[in-house]
Amino acid sequence: MGYHYPIDINWSKDEVIDVIGFLTMIEKAYESTIARDDVITAYRKFKRVIPSKSEEKQVLAQFKKESGYSGYHTIKKARESNQKAISMKK
Repeated sequence: MGYHYPIDINWSKDEVIDVIGFLTMIEKAYESTIARDDVITAYRKFKRVIPSKSEEKQVLAQFKKESGYSGYHTIKKARESNQKAISMKK
């Protein structure tokens, strides 16, 4: 990993953990396979920290710019999938 996570200095320690947890799930989905339910649970925690859709888009856009991984497409696939695990690998 040669990039930085988008972090707001005003977030609490637990909020930073929740945001990084979700972004880590995105990474895992692109690099291997991840449990669908884990992605959805991590996204719910992420949304408690970042409830605003516009702020969510900014954080995910910044993360995609740094990593090349799309949070939007990952959560979309997790929501639409009937599988127990998902992978974003091509």
